[in-house]
Amino acid sequence: MASNKILGIDLGTTNSAFAVMEGGDPEIIVNAEGERTTPSVVAFDDGERLVGKPAKNQAIKNPEQTIQSIKRHMGEDDYSVTLDDEEYTPEQVSAMILQKIKRDAEEYLGDDVEKAVITVPAYFNDRQRQATKDAGEIAGFEVERIVNEPTAAAMAYGLDDESDQTVLVYDLGGGTFDVSILDLGGGVYEVVATNGDNDLGGDDWDHAIIDYLADEFEAEHGVDLREDRQALQRLTEAAEEAKVELSSRKETRINLPFIATTDDGPLDLEQKITRAKFESLTEDLIGRTVDPTEQALSDAGYDKGDIDEVILVGGSTRMPQVQEQVEEMTGQAPKKNVNPDEAVALGAAIQGGILSGDVDDIVLLDVTPLSLGVEVKGGLFERLIEKNTTIPTEESKIFTTAQANQTQVQIRVFQGEREIAEENELLGAFALSGIPPAPAGTPQIEVSFNIDENGIVNVEAEDQGSGNKEDITIEGGAGLSDEQIEQMQEEAEEHAEEDEERRKEIEARNEAEASVRRAETLMEENEEDLDADVIEDIEAKVEDVEETLEDEDAGREDYEAVTEELSEALQEIGKQMYEGQAQQAAGAAGAAGAGPGGAGPGGAAGAGGAAGQGEEYVDADFEDVDEDDEE
Repeated sequence: MASNKILGIDLGTTNSAFAVMEGGDPEIIVNAEGERTTPSVVAFDDGERLVGKPAKNQAIKNPEQTIQSIKRHMGEDDYSVTLDDEEYTPEQVSAMILQKIKRDAEEYLGDDVEKAVITVPAYFNDRQRQATKDAGEIAGFEVERIVNEPTAAAMAYGLDDESDQTVLVYDLGGGTFDVSILDLGGGVYEVVATNGDNDLGGDDWDHAIIDYLADEFEAEHGVDLREDRQALQRLTEAAEEAKVELSSRKETRINLPFIATTDDGPLDLEQKITRAKFESLTEDLIGRTVDPTEQALSDAGYDKGDIDEVILVGGSTRMPQVQEQVEEMTGQAPKKNVNPDEAVALGAAIQGGILSGDVDDIVLLDVTPLSLGVEVKGGLFERLIEKNTTIPTEESKIFTTAQANQTQVQIRVFQGEREIAEENELLGAFALSGIPPAPAGTPQIEVSFNIDENGIVNVEAEDQGSGNKEDITIEGGAGLSDEQIEQMQEEAEEHAEEDEERRKEIEARNEAEASVRRAETLMEENEEDLDADVIEDIEAKVEDVEETLEDEDAGREDYEAVTEELSEALQEIGKQMYEGQAQQAAGAAGAAGAGPGGAGPGGAAGAGGAAGQGEEYVDADFEDVDEDDEE
C-alpha cells in the first residue's frame, strides 16, 4: 500500500536531500548510508550501477565511469554521457539519483512513495523544468509540483512566521546561483522577482583551487595534472575538502602523494592555501552574484533598506566571503537558523504537505523567470507573458496574416529578454493550417500562452474564422545551455539600446508596408468618388514608399518620411468624401425643405472609422503573420 505522503526532493548539482511532513513539521529523511544528504553522483563499476556515496567513493579509481554535476546539463538535447558502453541523457542520469532517493525514502517510511515535489533553480527555463519533471517520472514518481528552490527555502525558514516581511533568498548551490525577493504575510509566500546565473556554483570555487594547484605543479614539474583523469579526480576531491576547511580555518594544507610519475620517478603534490589566497582566486566568482542580486531588487521595486530578512541557501553559502558579500549587498546579517543544505528539501516537503492537505495555512505564489512570446513580423519578439509574472498564468493576443490568401501560419515560441526574437531561445514551433483564403489582415488568429504551477508552458493558436486549432507543450530535452542562460539578462541589458533601435526600424518598415496596403484598399473602394489628380498623387506616394522599401540602405527615418507623405496624401480621400457627403446632404435638405443631417455624419464616420482602423493597425509577423492589435 502506498503512503499518502508527498516526498519533497531537492535534486542538487553536488548533493541532494529529501524530506516529508511528520507531525506537522518537515523532517529530513536519512538515506541508506545514514546521512542527511546524498551525493548527486552516478557510476558503473564492473557492471554494477552505483548512486550516491558509493559512487563518489570510487570516483578516483574510476573517473571515466563516474558522472557528477549532471544537473548543469538538464534540458540539453545534444548532451549525453556514456556509462558501461550505453549512452544516457541528463534526465536518465538524474532519474537514477531519484530512484535511489525513492528507495531510501520507502525504506525509511516503511511504505511505497509514489508522489513527489521536486525543486529547481528559480532561473531554470521551461525546458529545464520539463526535463526535471521527466526525470522524476522516469524514476517512478508522480511529480505533483516543480517548485523554485529559493521559494522552497523561504517556506522552510518562515513556516511559523505570520508577520508581514520582505525576504531576500540568496541561493548558491553546487552548480547554480539564484536570488529571489519574496513578500511574506498571513501565510502567503509571494515571489516578487527572481534572477540568477545557471552557470555559477560551488563547483566553480572548486575549479579555482584545482587550476591553482595544477598551475603551481606544472610550473614546478612540467606536468599538467588536468590531462590525467585519475589525477584530476584526486585534485577535485582535495579542492572540495580544502574549500570546506577554509570556511572555518585560516589555512589548509593539501598533500597528494604519487599524484604523477615521470622518468625521474613519482611526484607528490604538497601545497598550502590560505583563506586570503582562496578568496583572491575566487574574487571574480563572488562578484558575479552582485548584478543578479541588484537586478532582482530593481525588478521588485525595492532597495536593500526594504529587505527585512536575508536567507542563505546552499552549502556554498557557508564560505565567509559569501556571507560578507551578502551582508555588504543587503546591509544586514543573514539568518542561520536552518541548515542551508537542507532548507530546500524541507520547503519542498512543506509544499508536498500543502498539496496533500497536511498543511492548510500557507499559499505559494511563484513567478516565471523569463519573458515568453512569439516571433512577429521583421523578426521582433512579441511578449505575451512578462518575466516575474505570478504563475500559474495565461495570456492571449490576436494576430492576423501578412499576405493575401495565406492559409497557414508558423508560430515560433521564444523565451528571453531581447527585443529581437532570434537573440532569445527558441523553445518550439508549430504550424496552424486550414485558414480560409482571405485578404491580408482579415483572419483573426488568437495565440494563447498558459503556464502551469510548475512553470511549464503550453501554447495554442486558433483561427477564429474556421475554428482550427493547434498547440504545443514545450517538452524537455532541448533546453538552453548553461552559458546561454547565464548571458540572457546580461545581453538584454547590454543590447537594450541597440535592440530598441532595431525594433523602431522594423516597426517603421512594417508601418510603411501597411500604409501601401491601406492606400491600395482605399483607392479601390472609393475609386469612383475620387478626382484623378488625387489618385495620381497617392499612386506617386505609393511608388515612393515601395522604392524606399526596396532600398537596402534605407533606414527608420527614410521609412517614416515616405510613410508620412503617403498618409498625408490619403487624408485627401477622407476630405473629398466629407465634401461630397456634405453637398449631398445639403442638396437633399434643400429639396425636402429640411436641415443637414442623416447620412452625412454616418458616412463620414464610416470613412473615418476605416482610416482609424488603419492607423491603429499594428503589423507583426510570426514569419508571415501580422498582428492586429486588439484595440
